[in-house]
Amino acid sequence: MEMVLQFLLLVAGFVLLIKGADWFVEGASKIADKFGIPQIVIGLTIVAMGTSLPEAAVSISAALKGSADITIGNVLGSNILNVLIILGLTAAVCPVAVKRNTIRYEIPFTIGVTALLAALGLIDNWVGRVDGAVLWVFMILYLVYLFWVSKTDKEAVEEAPEAGKKESLLKMVIMVFVGAALIVFGSDITVDAATAIAIGFGMSERLVGLTIVALGTSLPELVTSVTASVKGKADIAVGNIVGSNLFNILFVVGTAALITPVPYGRNFLIDSICAIVTVTLLWICVIPGRKLNRVGGFILLAGYAGYFIYLIR
Repeated sequence: MEMVLQFLLLVAGFVLLIKGADWFVEGASKIADKFGIPQIVIGLTIVAMGTSLPEAAVSISAALKGSADITIGNVLGSNILNVLIILGLTAAVCPVAVKRNTIRYEIPFTIGVTALLAALGLIDNWVGRVDGAVLWVFMILYLVYLFWVSKTDKEAVEEAPEAGKKESLLKMVIMVFVGAALIVFGSDITVDAATAIAIGFGMSERLVGLTIVALGTSLPELVTSVTASVKGKADIAVGNIVGSNLFNILFVVGTAALITPVPYGRNFLIDSICAIVTVTLLWICVIPGRKLNRVGGFILLAGYAGYFIYLIR
């Protein structure tokens, strides 16, 4: 009964995280819009970071509680799952067009940033505050790049989200605070339940972070990408997922490390290599024809099947 309760708490934590992130992003976006902040700026910052809020909340909470394997495992697991499962399923439903900038700059940058995280962690088996600052420097450089894209790429401007200006400011502020509270509360429940499940089944926190927690915190991206594909709007999926993966490493791990040093276990080297190979595989699949077709989607899904077998072997 205790294990059933922990699974129910884990599901409840995921629900709170997802709903909290949704309300927080919607409220923050509308507040920014109400004060005249350009839509493209809102889309590239608030909304983009919002998809990483569940990972950020869980990872920071886990780091503060000393469950550091969940912190790194959650980020690496989410990044691998984002590409292999989410883009795999999306492409299987409908071929996905990929922007030129994503192929030329963003995918290679993601590969480099993932390798940087591994290098920083392997130096002394910690991602410390200095390392967190280094990740944040690259985060700022990435934001500068996004703003440059917003000025030069007409497609990016057309894809910016729309928010209404007619709703009351009080309602928007309440959405932000309630959303933030749900995120914090949900992350606390999620980490505690995931840790209890790991102990109960004799699983490592690393394995739980790479699988169960990674899947739960990636649910917003999964639902959004597959829904967009079904509606025939899958052309922004690859860029959004690549951006989410960058935020996960630079923003999530960087912020967690600035708050408290995060141990980087030797086992995570294999997972980091898998994350690098995953994005490289995506790159190889999309270079011909600037499209992720159904064959590429099934290749990515097969890749996750292989990775999952490695995890549970």
